[in-house]
Amino acid sequence: MTSALRTAVEFARAARRVVVTTGAGMSKESGIPTFRDAPNALWANYNVEDLATRGGFRRDPALVWRWYAERRTMIAAARPHEGHIALARWEERCDSFVVLTQNIDGLHAAAGSKNVVELHGNIFRYTCFDRGHDVEGPFPQDATPPRCACGSLVRPAVVWFGESLDPAHLETADAALSSCDVLVVVGTSGLVYPAAGFALTARERGARVIEVNPEQTPLTEIADVFVPGGARTILPELVPQTG
Repeated sequence: MTSALRTAVEFARAARRVVVTTGAGMSKESGIPTFRDAPNALWANYNVEDLATRGGFRRDPALVWRWYAERRTMIAAARPHEGHIALARWEERCDSFVVLTQNIDGLHAAAGSKNVVELHGNIFRYTCFDRGHDVEGPFPQDATPPRCACGSLVRPAVVWFGESLDPAHLETADAALSSCDVLVVVGTSGLVYPAAGFALTARERGARVIEVNPEQTPLTEIADVFVPGGARTILPELVPQTG
């Protein structure tokens, strides 16, 4: 065990109120490509403005619908890895445990985590484009978008570029960060806000910050300890064991 991991384990074992924030690197280890990793980036053959903005949906809703259907099929085949499962086990031992994820794949819940805030939405849920109504699926995935009861087209319930996060989610995140003993940052580039600001918020409010990432990020200098490595390898070692 490295000195960094040993320090992180000490922080984790002492913590009773824990927040974990996860990014695309967490899902990558379940076989879901990140947006930025060429040559397999999800955006590699597309223009972001055409697929993940309100303007792109207005211009060609059928294209956006089909593209998200392809992503949904790929993500549905993924399974939680050992890191996801370790977090669910850790939650059972804590007084308070919140996962703040930027991922839209639902893998934390599939692993058994109960208190998950999906900051960027969930690809398996739907909403209407014009008024934001929740819409029950499933729908045919190879056709044009269906209509909501209000007449609006249906879209994936994910946060697109230029859209704001749900204020209720941000309130939940702020409350959790205000009272946690430890924040664990996993698999995130540290570039996408507001999630990139969580580490500084937690640190300023007295929490220890642990970063788990294959490489250093802009958040590394904020963290109390940086543990190099992937989530599926490091998190099972970090999580306090039963007994």
